[in-house]
Amino acid sequence: MPRKEPNVQIFSIVDDKNVPLYRVLWIGDVPHFCGAEDCTVEGRYEVRLDADESVFGTREERDSLLESIEKWHRGSTNGDEPWS
Repeated sequence: MPRKEPNVQIFSIVDDKNVPLYRVLWIGDVPHFCGAEDCTVEGRYEVRLDADESVFGTREERDSLLESIEKWHRGSTNGDEPWS
């Protein structure tokens, strides 16, 4: 039986950047607030990446990223075949 092609995108857009899902370490559940007067990311959601980097996105970008990671975690076979 032919193998099904993955139904998951490997990149998700956050703050106008194509972020590879495999680089995401964690995603903020609440908006950023540090109180600094010169902060440019107040009210945006932090997405922590490997290599000590972060990007900040809107709630919609955060939700889309979470959905993409959940799909990626479930795998590309839609339950028909186990991951090897």
